[in-house]
Amino acid sequence: MKRLFFIGSFLACFAFSTAQELLKEQLNDTIDVKYREDQYYISVTYNLLNNKASDLSQSGFSPGLHIGVIRDIPLNKNRNFGIGIGLGYSGNVINQNLAIDDINGNFDFTTLDSEDFIRNNLIYHTLELPFEVRWRTSNSYDYAFWRIYTGFRIGYLIGARSRLRAGAIDQKIQIADAMNKWQYGLTLSAGNDKINAYMYYGLNALFNDEQLLNGQSIDISTLKIGLILYIL
Repeated sequence: MKRLFFIGSFLACFAFSTAQELLKEQLNDTIDVKYREDQYYISVTYNLLNNKASDLSQSGFSPGLHIGVIRDIPLNKNRNFGIGIGLGYSGNVINQNLAIDDINGNFDFTTLDSEDFIRNNLIYHTLELPFEVRWRTSNSYDYAFWRIYTGFRIGYLIGARSRLRAGAIDQKIQIADAMNKWQYGLTLSAGNDKINAYMYYGLNALFNDEQLLNGQSIDISTLKIGLILYIL
C-alpha cells in the first residue's frame, strides 16, 4: 500500500511538472506573437562639455533630466530584436564660466575666472525624438532581462537661458536665438532589468555659427552620462 502511495505521488509530481512546461510553451506560442517592449523612460545624467576652448571650464554638478515614451517594433520571430521610436522631453543644466550678455540683440561671450562669480549656468530644454536599435533577452513573462539599445536622438530646442550671479549681480538672459535649434547625437543604454547605464554623445555644437568667443566659433557639444529607468 505504501509503495503504491509513493508511486502515485511520484507520478502526480511528474504530471504537474510536465503540465507546467506545456503551459509555458503554450504561453510562448500565444503571447509572444504580439509581445512588445513599449516603455516609458526616465533618465538622469551628468552633463559634460566637449570641444572646450582652453579658457572655458565647467564648475559644479551639471545635471540632466530626460523623460518620454518609446514604441517598440520587433523585427524577428523571437521578438528580441527590433527598433524603437519615441517622443520625449530633455532638460539640461551646464555650470561653466562662459558669460553671455545681450547687447542690442547681439550676444557677447566672455570667459570668467572662478573667483569672479558665484554661479554661472546655461539651462536649455528640448523636445526629443529617440530612435533605437534594440536587442534584449526578454520574453512575455520574464521582465528581468539583459538589453543593449543603441541609436540616436534628435532634439528641438524649446527654450534656453543663461544665469550669472556675481556679487550684487543676478542676470538672466534668454539665449535660444544664440543656439542651434536642432540638437542631435548618438545614444547607448545597456544593463539588466529596469535600471541601466546610459550615454548620449552630441554630434553638433550647442551654439550656432554666428556666436563667437575671442573671434572663433563656439564649438562646444555635450556628453551625457548617467542612468536610465525603463518602465513597461
